Amino acid sequence: MRNPCFRQIVIALSISIVTLLTWVTSPGAAMAVNNPELLPAQETPIVDLANYLPKQQEEALIKDIDNFQEETGWKLRILTQYDRSPGRAVINFWGLDDKSILLVADGRGGNLLAFSIGDAVYELLPRTFWIELQARFGNMYFVRENGENNSIVQSMDTVKNCLIKGGCVVVPGLPKEQWILTLITSIVGGLVFGFAGIPRKEGQVFAWQWALIFSPLWFILFIAFGIGPVVTRTSEWLPLFRNVIGFALGAIVAYLSPRFNDLTTSNSKT
Repeated sequence: MRNPCFRQIVIALSISIVTLLTWVTSPGAAMAVNNPELLPAQETPIVDLANYLPKQQEEALIKDIDNFQEETGWKLRILTQYDRSPGRAVINFWGLDDKSILLVADGRGGNLLAFSIGDAVYELLPRTFWIELQARFGNMYFVRENGENNSIVQSMDTVKNCLIKGGCVVVPGLPKEQWILTLITSIVGGLVFGFAGIPRKEGQVFAWQWALIFSPLWFILFIAFGIGPVVTRTSEWLPLFRNVIGFALGAIVAYLSPRFNDLTTSNSKT
């Protein structure tokens, strides 16, 4: 049986690639149609055609969205659909503008979530933020484990918190599978650093010149892919500490590997 962590990593990578290919504003195809008869007579910030949200949770979310708009001016709207879509009718129904964020939850695709974002929103939350948000909370694994309703609620909570803070470049929080990827790249970066530093001359302790030559590779693996995603998503020190230890252990193992080989060779001769 495959390791669950490995399965989560594979799913996370696959969903990220699919998300990049489909792009954030994938409601475009649905917006091509126009079915205003699917919309309620009275305006409400949530139109739950797919029945993803329990009644009490929907009522609480409606109140929260209305209060948020009144306090901040940002217009958050949620549309869930399955068989049919109101399409472009939601633009006039909600009066979507540059300060609007429309979340479309549609279970027919590979990712539950899609977003249509006003131009003013991009000043605080760039396109990369929406790609990561969609990949984290809309992927099939997350939806299967937490439900469509929690996928919607958690993604909207993340958006609200980032708008209140004045913007986010990346989605806050570090999921376990994402941290495992950063740990792996840190260890690989350490292996590259250690192999590059193996002495190649008599009396040399560490080959710094080779370590500098290979610095673009191990620096990118360790700093850009190992440390960067951690410090930009969480203030916890434990994931960072583990990645630093992973880099150090990888470097030590790689640096001492010739000695291990010498010991193995000498033992085999005796």
